[in-house]
Amino acid sequence: MVYTEQVAAFFNELAPDWDTSHTHDTKIIENILDYADIRRNMSVLDVGCGTGILFPFYLDRNVRAVTGVDLSSGMIDRAKEKFQDPRVRLIVGDAEKLQLGTFDRCVVYSALPHFENAVRLISKLAQALNQDGRLTVAHSESREKIDQRHRGSAHNVSVGLMPASELASLISPYFQVDTVIDNDEMYVISGVKY
Repeated sequence: MVYTEQVAAFFNELAPDWDTSHTHDTKIIENILDYADIRRNMSVLDVGCGTGILFPFYLDRNVRAVTGVDLSSGMIDRAKEKFQDPRVRLIVGDAEKLQLGTFDRCVVYSALPHFENAVRLISKLAQALNQDGRLTVAHSESREKIDQRHRGSAHNVSVGLMPASELASLISPYFQVDTVIDNDEMYVISGVKY
């Protein structure tokens, strides 16, 4: 089975209970979206959007549009049930292979370890951002917690989470990185497209 198919199957199985079995700290999410500079009238691409955990936060900030992309049809189906807002567009597919248009902001929240090649993904996302667009890769937990969780049942669908400073170096050909946080509360790398 191809890696992306494994990831999709894994998350399809978890989708029905995802929102009740996974909680996210609202304060940390708000901080992450501040680092991402999500503001009124912006278009946002949410890669690995799952069931739309961040969508209420985007909509509260009065974004113009949110496009959520996920490999898992089960996750997208749950998101469709939850969000009827005309500003929300949902796509089942591989963000590395889709022609997505262009956006003001791109957020990869709690998803990067499930992409086989981070640099290939980042290069594709740079193409999907407007000039001066911003990419933010984030988790609302520490790298250690994420990696520990993924060593369990998710070990076949996770490549691990590299130190934030290492990811910042890898994306620097595409983005002027201005935020690198790798602590006990969160993991955030954010930068503006060159």
